[in-house]
Amino acid sequence: MSNLFSNETQQQLFDEWTKGYGIIEHTPQTIDSVRAYLGQHNSHNTVASPLRPEEVLHLLKAADRVCNAGMWLVAHMTYANKVATNGERLAAQDFKAKAQGHTGGSLNMAIGYTGYLLANALSGRTRSWIMGQGHCVAAIESLNTILANQYPEKAEVYPPNESGFNRLCEDFYRYDLDADNNLVSQVGSHVNAATAGGIIEGGYLGFAALQYAHMPLPGQELVAFLSDGAFEEQRGSDWAPRWWRAEDTGIVVPVMVANGRRIDQRTMIAQEGGPGYLEQHLALHDFDPWVIDGKDPAAYAMAIIMASTTLANRAREVADNKASYPCRMPYIIAHVPKGYGLPQAGTNAAHSLPLGGSIRDDKQGQEAFYRATETLFVPPEALEKSTTTLNNHATTHRVKEQDHALRCFDKLTLHYPPAHYAHPGKEASSLSQMDKWFTEFMKGNTEVRFRLGNPDEIQSNRMSEALTYLKHRVVAPEDTDSESTIGGVITVLNEETAISAALANKQGVNLVVSYEAFAMKMLGAMRQEAIFSRNLQLANRQPNWTSVPVIATSHTWENGKNEQSHQDPKFAENWLCEMADTAPVYFPVDANSALAVLKHTYQTYGRIAVIVAAKKPLPTVIPATDADQAVKDGMFIMEAAGDAMVQLIAIGGYQLQATLQAAQQLRQNAISCTVIALLEPGKFRAPRDTHEADYCHSDERLQALLPQCKVQVVVSHTGADVIAGVLRRLDLGPQRSAFMGYKNHGGTLNLEGLQHVNSQTPDDIAKKAKQMLGNLH
Repeated sequence: MSNLFSNETQQQLFDEWTKGYGIIEHTPQTIDSVRAYLGQHNSHNTVASPLRPEEVLHLLKAADRVCNAGMWLVAHMTYANKVATNGERLAAQDFKAKAQGHTGGSLNMAIGYTGYLLANALSGRTRSWIMGQGHCVAAIESLNTILANQYPEKAEVYPPNESGFNRLCEDFYRYDLDADNNLVSQVGSHVNAATAGGIIEGGYLGFAALQYAHMPLPGQELVAFLSDGAFEEQRGSDWAPRWWRAEDTGIVVPVMVANGRRIDQRTMIAQEGGPGYLEQHLALHDFDPWVIDGKDPAAYAMAIIMASTTLANRAREVADNKASYPCRMPYIIAHVPKGYGLPQAGTNAAHSLPLGGSIRDDKQGQEAFYRATETLFVPPEALEKSTTTLNNHATTHRVKEQDHALRCFDKLTLHYPPAHYAHPGKEASSLSQMDKWFTEFMKGNTEVRFRLGNPDEIQSNRMSEALTYLKHRVVAPEDTDSESTIGGVITVLNEETAISAALANKQGVNLVVSYEAFAMKMLGAMRQEAIFSRNLQLANRQPNWTSVPVIATSHTWENGKNEQSHQDPKFAENWLCEMADTAPVYFPVDANSALAVLKHTYQTYGRIAVIVAAKKPLPTVIPATDADQAVKDGMFIMEAAGDAMVQLIAIGGYQLQATLQAAQQLRQNAISCTVIALLEPGKFRAPRDTHEADYCHSDERLQALLPQCKVQVVVSHTGADVIAGVLRRLDLGPQRSAFMGYKNHGGTLNLEGLQHVNSQTPDDIAKKAKQMLGNLH
């Protein structure tokens, strides 16, 4: 008997585990890592499990069986409408007429997710998880079903038995709608709001790798599953050690499932030399790469536990002045053939449907399916015993994985400083006004983790006070007045990385400030988050994160000098197409309305608000006493006429100034005008569902807010066609309504030139109003 064990029972359990189970085999490297782990347990090392050695060994054996069962169920979800828990072969008609699934990656992830579950069970600690490859959701759904790790409404539909497994298979890629046009299935093609423990969809690849270093708070731990295919996506995934600080962030463990293939071909990592190439690349970027056997859940579990401890120890060395940032962050590379567990593993065919589009009429395909799944099959009694063992939440006093810390957190209790509004008539910068208030906001909430996403130019964008207080986060400060190793301003000339730092910090408070034109690069990250947030709300699972304002400044109408690349309002145009209740777009017209919008946004939850604001000073036009109500209404009547012939609606600060001048011209010609500043066009749109209808103005409210008129001219920061669609409810018809917007004309121009080439001068607006009136006669 080995000196590692105190009795024959422990030795026997260890020997049984080393033999593997089903498709799971244990390499000498993994066996040695388990030996080392058990040895630390016997020496009372801090890495050790709180469990007795027998319990550890039972968990290792249970994980092998649960992992096999999860892979077995993944294969059935792709190809079959039902399972046979007695081990019998399915009949031909039990197979789907059209198979669907990202099967290869899901089979790989079933091993990784089991390893994560095992690490939690061994250490008596439920870590959080995210999965960048959201299309591998079948792995999560299969194991969550087997382990009864489900939200209540889903647990009723998918219990851990043959009936529940059958329904899971039926509902995978089921497109049926109920009478209210809601999906019947609660199982998506990617992680969604119904996926127990899911916090990002992972459909837009690459963003999990940009977010994980900013997610957990101190005392929390996060395992981030990444993919070698997504490694080719947005820049910034290799900068995580530059951002991570133990002072304000919990332990993170990046885990790459390196299966070597994308959809069409080998990944660039594989083409460049595989794990060896990746190890060199990661080491150059302050990671500590660890290659493990991605075919074994125990290899994952041992690596996750050791990586957590290693990073914590290295952070402690920094705190003791024995080392400096960046910490060498352990990075697990789980090498595994794509689709391991079914035929065609390691080939292009493994990505989606390794056995073809359907095997219902394919005897050879059926035989291949039978052989593979028979290897993976776990008898019900053995599976039940294993799931009971792995589900040790009660005995280790921890929450289930569906309730991990990054999914279940409370809303922040924030202290809001008073808003010091500018006096009407005074010229003031909207950005400077927001900068002052935001800085006071941070000072009044020192216990909160603040992040300011800055794709460069924060000072030219008039946020200097916030920068002085929060400081750029750097490894080695050059200027201690604006830089710090623990600064909260994530400055990088990469919009995706900057927005991801803010979107990841859901337990804190965030702000992003960008040039309008280049904010376009943020839309993918923003849209994925907004969709997930909204779907949580529709599922009555409220997102508790404080809404994130994204300020688009140095914008189209104040960037004439910088050629047409800098003159692009499409960021706001695109965001206007999203659902207004979750993705509001604001066009403040002065410093007071800008400040009121920012303050209002921080009093809401689960929204990503775009604020298109001028950094250059503009006249203050909305009184302090009216600013908050103007934001709630989404509009403010600047100048009213009892029986106005013309209604001029301005969307944007420069548009309002031109419109006010045009109104003066019209009045000099005895044409009565009402001038309206429309701060939030989405409030006035035709709602697209009941949830948005609750947010948008009702017909009655519209009539109360907007006075009647003969003709209407809308002058917009955006393109005319987009805003005409959004404001369809206000449209009086082509004879009585005109829309004037950015016409994609520009160059190296001043403001007046830019207005001229886009037909937005005061003369153009007045001329259009007169023309519309003339059309009525």
